[in-house]
Amino acid sequence: MDKKVAIVILNWNGEKMLKEYLPSVIQYSRDEATVYVADNASADGSLALLRQHFPEVKLIVLDKNWGFAEGYNKALQQIEAEYYLLLNSDIEVTHHWLTPMIEYLDSHPDVAACQPKLLSVFDRDHFEYAGASGGFLDRYGYPFCRGRIFETVEADNGQYDYQSDCLWATGAALMIRSKDYWSVDGLDGRFFAHNEEIDLCWRLRIRGRRVVCLPESYVYHVGGGTLPKSNPMKTFLNFRNNLTMLYKCLPEEDLKPVMRWRWLLDYLAAWEMLILKRNVGDFKAVYRARRAFKRWKKDFADDRRRIQAGRVAKTIPEQRSFSLLWQYYVKGRKLFSTLPE
Repeated sequence: MDKKVAIVILNWNGEKMLKEYLPSVIQYSRDEATVYVADNASADGSLALLRQHFPEVKLIVLDKNWGFAEGYNKALQQIEAEYYLLLNSDIEVTHHWLTPMIEYLDSHPDVAACQPKLLSVFDRDHFEYAGASGGFLDRYGYPFCRGRIFETVEADNGQYDYQSDCLWATGAALMIRSKDYWSVDGLDGRFFAHNEEIDLCWRLRIRGRRVVCLPESYVYHVGGGTLPKSNPMKTFLNFRNNLTMLYKCLPEEDLKPVMRWRWLLDYLAAWEMLILKRNVGDFKAVYRARRAFKRWKKDFADDRRRIQAGRVAKTIPEQRSFSLLWQYYVKGRKLFSTLPE
């Protein structure tokens, strides 16, 4: 019989990462979880590696590269477990990393999802960019974390070693109740990749479900394992998906004012990329993202109506009312602890 926790690693041409980090997942998880690898039609030696060296891992072979969001949906449809743990292939886990998360979900039925503290493989006393110690949003949809604001990543000196509600948990290591996952139809497969875990968690928060970071559990993350930070495709997906998420999830009274500001802020960001960074690819990507959002916005009208109809809380405290850009660049507040409540 499978265990109550299913650790699911979505892989695409990640043979090197699997070889390096899968052994730690098996070593420190086998007593509490069943480990799966869902393969997004890799063209490298991933499948041969798994079959030859990791026979204890359950393998799900998908027919094409469905991306992060729909790849997980396709894989999780084939798995029965009380808790899913979505785990990147470039994560090094630690002894007893699962126990705090399992025990917390077991004892807090109002919590839908949680994450461990995310530290960097390369600088092990620093947080890792992708999720640090729990994620938040500002008024205009810019994500930030306890331990990371924009490109400023803090050293981990224990300053966030307390449990905290957050708006979103990182998709690099996300434990979520299967019933909550499917209650909101899982990750939005149309996103392909980027912002999909924020969108998922925000939809759950709108329904009154909680998301928590549990720093007594910690893992180490390589980060940027599939796309480098400066990459036009990543820029395109981030801007398009973030706008789409705002359209779906913002309450009615906030939608128009926020979207007007984002129109201005997005084009300012594009020109900053071009003039100051001389990055033509990212400049074009922002314009393409704005056009793509405008084209497909109508496809999400039903989603928006359904999400708003299920709203329990009018305001969500983990979506802060300030502008992160203003706090960071004008006020010089570059640490989470210095931001307004």
